[in-house]
Amino acid sequence: MSAFTEIAFLPPTRIWEGLNARVVHGQRITLAVIEFDPGSVVTQHSHDNEQVGILVAGSLTFRIGDETREIRPGAAWCVLSNIPHDVVAGPDGAVIVEVFSPPRANDWANLERGEPTRPRWPDTA
Repeated sequence: MSAFTEIAFLPPTRIWEGLNARVVHGQRITLAVIEFDPGSVVTQHSHDNEQVGILVAGSLTFRIGDETREIRPGAAWCVLSNIPHDVVAGPDGAVIVEVFSPPRANDWANLERGEPTRPRWPDTA
């Protein structure tokens, strides 16, 4: 197995209704490029994984613990282990890049996967 891949070749994994992630799992982290459909909702939840991310396209309303922000491209966040959080995508949807530790390989293993398609970001050939 190669250490390299192209995002366009990764099958989208349906994480939530309206959210598809293209993931790369390491031994200690998961990298995910997540595409949000317009207006999609991630309901309040928490998990043992820490997650850090950056918004690269679109907009989100993001609540982490007691803090809520309307965020635009370039905004970054850190969700510590077991902190409740939820997200609502803006009218144009959103694309984020997130890293999780420990990896999400086990809890995402049985999720529905689609066929690889051209992602909304980055602009790949």
